[in-house]
Amino acid sequence: MSGAPGDPRAQDPHRLRTLLRDTHAVLVDFDGPVCDLFGGASTAHIAAEVKARAARVWPRTELDDDVRDCDDSHGVLLLLAAMADRHAPALAGPLDWADEIVERHEYTAVRSAAETADAGRLVRALYALEKPLAIVSNNAEGPVREHLERVDLLRCFTAVCGRDPHDPRLMKPHPDSILRALRLLGDPKPAQTLLIGDQLTDLTAAEKAGVRFLGFTPYEDRAREMLRRGADFVVASHAPVIGVVEQFAGD
Repeated sequence: MSGAPGDPRAQDPHRLRTLLRDTHAVLVDFDGPVCDLFGGASTAHIAAEVKARAARVWPRTELDDDVRDCDDSHGVLLLLAAMADRHAPALAGPLDWADEIVERHEYTAVRSAAETADAGRLVRALYALEKPLAIVSNNAEGPVREHLERVDLLRCFTAVCGRDPHDPRLMKPHPDSILRALRLLGDPKPAQTLLIGDQLTDLTAAEKAGVRFLGFTPYEDRAREMLRRGADFVVASHAPVIGVVEQFAGD
């Protein structure tokens, strides 16, 4: 194929076939590869609610600048945890109250979230090949399960590992959700396990856990960066993966 080194168009399609052939278990990120949770809308209103609650929970401590300026629902969870660490022991205690706000909004969003194109077909094709499947997500487990049940995919997954509601520090790029999923899948070899993810944080978590990584993104700059940082392969849609998996089913 044409393309400069590092260009996602320059990938050898035989490499994708080899990668999938050698994969014994598959982990899938949720928001992006499976559904479009917020439909591209900003989560600034969720972050604002979390910050307002933080000001009440911590009335004697002004919010740090990075927390105050954050307009992302997951980002604010991470920054609140870092702030609590910086101001310990004054801000000691779990951050469950912040997680509960974000989870409530995720439940609202997931009820109308659109399924990513071909996500169901991909999951069912992998399931038909008896590849153990697990979700590894920075979203809360409950909303993820609700979506999967609604689109009749929950039965295909052995495990659903959302973020730890007690410790946002364990969200990806931390490998916690991947390591939990591996245990629930019966400890497949990490080198024979593949994570499908759409963010660089997914790639970092995969590297830390020692699993292979298949990038899923339509953005060429992100695809190129994933390849530069060691992704095993990158696709712009699920179609190439489905094509290979369905070929395996026909062999």
